[in-house]
Amino acid sequence: MTFEEYVLARGPALMRLACLLTGDDHRAEDLVQDVLAGAFARWPKIMRAERPDAYVRRMLFNANASWRRRSSREVSVSRVVDRPASGDLGTDAVERDAMRRLIMRLPQRQRAVLVLRYYEDLDDAAIAEILDCSPATVRTHAIRALATLRERYPATPLTVPRSPI
Repeated sequence: MTFEEYVLARGPALMRLACLLTGDDHRAEDLVQDVLAGAFARWPKIMRAERPDAYVRRMLFNANASWRRRSSREVSVSRVVDRPASGDLGTDAVERDAMRRLIMRLPQRQRAVLVLRYYEDLDDAAIAEILDCSPATVRTHAIRALATLRERYPATPLTVPRSPI
């Protein structure tokens, strides 16, 4: 597979992964561009690896971690105070946004594990390879992240409107 074929096939997925890791579309674009520039320079070596996609994903994760270490700025975001009433058209979108904000507040490794597990649908071994840790560490990060999300995201009972029949 040539580099161009790889980018055409996997570029959109890498962009989505970067968006989920960074929480910022513009930062994600820069991150993917930087990673693909580095991958282009090492493409023959990457293609010799058993799993080139895992190699590039790891480059993406490492580049994001490096940027976060270098960055000392904090970006504040407005906080959603009001929750919409059930039945509002925007309820689902607001709930997804609230969950995304909670996920973005997780530690970087925990967030990466959730994104790779539930969005990229990777198993613990593949995630461990990308994050350079053991599968047990991946499971520990997942358990802690999910416990934090359960604690911070209040479970609200859904009310289903009854039909007038």
